[in-house]
Amino acid sequence: MKILFVEPGKEAQPAEIQGDLKEMQAIVGGQIQALYPWEDPVALICNDEGKLLRLPLNRALEDYDMIAGNFFICGIEGDAFVSLSDPLMIKYQEKFRYPELIGNSPMGLFAQKCSEQTYQRIQEELKHPPERPKDKSAPER
Repeated sequence: MKILFVEPGKEAQPAEIQGDLKEMQAIVGGQIQALYPWEDPVALICNDEGKLLRLPLNRALEDYDMIAGNFFICGIEGDAFVSLSDPLMIKYQEKFRYPELIGNSPMGLFAQKCSEQTYQRIQEELKHPPERPKDKSAPER
């Protein structure tokens, strides 16, 4: 089954899987949840407890939700998950091509597309912020 695999901080990549439940659970790191946010015959498969498990935020889902952890997009036919068609692969690979930095603003969460290198650099800076120079004009206590 052809899918589009999307990891936090990385460009979306086409992949081929067998499509059994255990494999899908391994890809998302737990119980799967299928979302159908678009009119296209596709499903977004993610970890059902991704946010509760505090998995890294991955991509914004339009302007109303965030997906946490790995996810993939596949085609649907009736109740079955099937290969993503070539035109839909291209469409969603473009949509999810770039990683997104997700943060807080006064208006709520926001997502900003960036390169993999920028994403990695900012994640490192957040883990290890540079030391601020001491203000020499302030008196020591």
